[in-house]
Amino acid sequence: MDQDTDTATDTVATPALTLKDIARQAGVSLATVDRVLHNRPGVRPDTVRRVKEAIARNAFQPHVGAAELARARARRFAFVMPTGPNLFMQQIQAYLDEMSAWLSARRLSVEVVATDVFDPSVLAASLEALSGDYDGVAVVALDHPSVRAAIDDLVEAGTKVVTLVSDVPSSRRHHYVGIDNIAAGRTAGALVGRLADQKSGKVAIVAGSQGLRDHAERIFGFNQVMASEFPRLDVLPVLEGRDDDDLSEQALARLFGRHADIVGLYNVGAGTPGVAKALSNAGREKQVVFVGHDVTVLTRRLLLQGVMDAAISQNPGHEARAAVRVLLALARGEPILREQEKIRIDIVMRDNLP
Repeated sequence: MDQDTDTATDTVATPALTLKDIARQAGVSLATVDRVLHNRPGVRPDTVRRVKEAIARNAFQPHVGAAELARARARRFAFVMPTGPNLFMQQIQAYLDEMSAWLSARRLSVEVVATDVFDPSVLAASLEALSGDYDGVAVVALDHPSVRAAIDDLVEAGTKVVTLVSDVPSSRRHHYVGIDNIAAGRTAGALVGRLADQKSGKVAIVAGSQGLRDHAERIFGFNQVMASEFPRLDVLPVLEGRDDDDLSEQALARLFGRHADIVGLYNVGAGTPGVAKALSNAGREKQVVFVGHDVTVLTRRLLLQGVMDAAISQNPGHEARAAVRVLLALARGEPILREQEKIRIDIVMRDNLP
């Protein structure tokens, strides 16, 4: 055989392996291979091992997007998010941007709709404007009759609706993606009470709005623990700062002016720069136990400086991904993997900063 023939023979391409080939070699169904590839529960360890061995043996690199494209149609999702400099919400949006390749592979597009989530009429109007244009909507929602009605109208029109971070359980929304906020509030109460070290005095609470169910539930959990376990601490009426830095600073500054015996502070939502500034201006940053939420560039710095004592953290990347996956499952009529989409809370302090 001459050299040209040899060359021709060497360049003959072998047909690319498919997921069906891997399933056949491992002696399992195509659905089982898909579960293993996506780390989904319900597959026996021995089966997982066989599938992974078949993948490794063939140096197989699945093109997940191709399988998705074969059975998907183009879908549009909207994420209704609050306006303003809320760093945690900005983190969720950043993770949505990072998902662009994953979304494209599944013929999905996600658009962020920024609105005033603290004004029920504005939020309801923003939701009503989405009707008929999107397959699914994830919304950071105020628990208010007009907002509930707008969510119900979207569902009635065939749109899949997921509440994100803050729930509206009395609406017809399909699913909630977020933490257990009562447990988060109870955790904050335990931290403030224990770190106050048996002192007597007053405790301040700053919230965005008690109309946001996540804030209301956190306050409820916090007050439960303070009343039952730390009776020497007197919890003051809740201040509402709309998650705004200036409003939160002004409200807390007035409170410090009226009460010299504040020993604890729970910041339920955002507005953390204003809360920290009020503490600093009052010369109380090293005297008041300060517990808040979420690990951001700012809270990280405050923890390192000792201004903030603890942050109750939830994973913004997990929330972004979970909301998209839940909307996609709902749109396809597939089951929601509740354990996968469960959002946990972590307690972060200066000495265990991630």
